[in-house]
Amino acid sequence: MSLNSIMHWLRPHKTIPIMPWTGTGRWDLSTKRSFILIFGLIIFGLGDSLLIQSHIGNAPWSVLAQGVSQNLNITLGWSTFILSSLVLFFWIPLGERPGFGTLMNIVFIAAAIEFGVTYFPVAPNYFVGIIYCFIGIALVGLGSTFYITCGLGPGPRDGLMTAIHNKSGIRVGRVRLAIEATVLVLGALLGGRVGLGTALFALFIGQSIAISLGVVSRFTSK
Repeated sequence: MSLNSIMHWLRPHKTIPIMPWTGTGRWDLSTKRSFILIFGLIIFGLGDSLLIQSHIGNAPWSVLAQGVSQNLNITLGWSTFILSSLVLFFWIPLGERPGFGTLMNIVFIAAAIEFGVTYFPVAPNYFVGIIYCFIGIALVGLGSTFYITCGLGPGPRDGLMTAIHNKSGIRVGRVRLAIEATVLVLGALLGGRVGLGTALFALFIGQSIAISLGVVSRFTSK
């Protein structure tokens, strides 16, 4: 494969494409669509757990989950599950409604993170930690692509962001930044791990999702 062909496949996608498995509504269920959704959520959670196991800085929400888990003496999986469930309650006054994908997001990402931090070894040094981070970011991007394109409803955090945007009129990017910054600071105060991995996630996760959307879209269109 030539360099131009590789660059074509890795070209980021600027919008959310319609895939062969994309549903027409948040409860438009089928066996294939449900499988792809759950597969994507598991990949997402495993990617997030690699960032945690890198020991050089977590993604913002995992910083908070880790801080909560340490203070309540519960596992990271349960901490993630509880936080996701609590975020869902904030949807109620904002008028946002969950879908099948929303509920599965809460369950399977938490379970995959718990599996990953249990069975993936901790990075033995800083260099390996950086490798963990980039693999984790790539997996989170790929997992996001699969579950987003199912069209079965946003995850609790994404739904909170869009609901606040719709109610307030504040730009989505600013809402997301405010939420992520608040979560990050609170998590750090509770003892969650912040570091280079956190910065790498913030810098590259958007591009990772965009590239994954492009690759999957081009692959499925063949």
